[in-house]
Amino acid sequence: MKKNDDFSAEEMTVELELDDGVCTCAVITIFECNGKDYIALLPLDEDGQNEDGEVWIYGYSENEEDPNEEPELRYIEDDEEYEAAADAFDEYLDSCEFDEVVEEE
Repeated sequence: MKKNDDFSAEEMTVELELDDGVCTCAVITIFECNGKDYIALLPLDEDGQNEDGEVWIYGYSENEEDPNEEPELRYIEDDEEYEAAADAFDEYLDSCEFDEVVEEE
């Protein structure tokens, strides 16, 4: 993962190598579900924007023994695992929206 100057200093990006080329994605969050870690990514166009709001969820792991090693992303092939991770991400989004409402009051 690398920092992208188009975003605030706290936003990170990752470049995914896909069948049709490289896609830069903003990292939304890394979260846990059923004892496994996942990462939610927002794919960006050439202008650093995401017009359709599509989010990609991948399995995520880091080498705890070597923090300098690149994290590993894995495609989630199991439909049940993907649905559980997507539900956990939805809960994360709901908690973020709740936090924003509480801060405004």
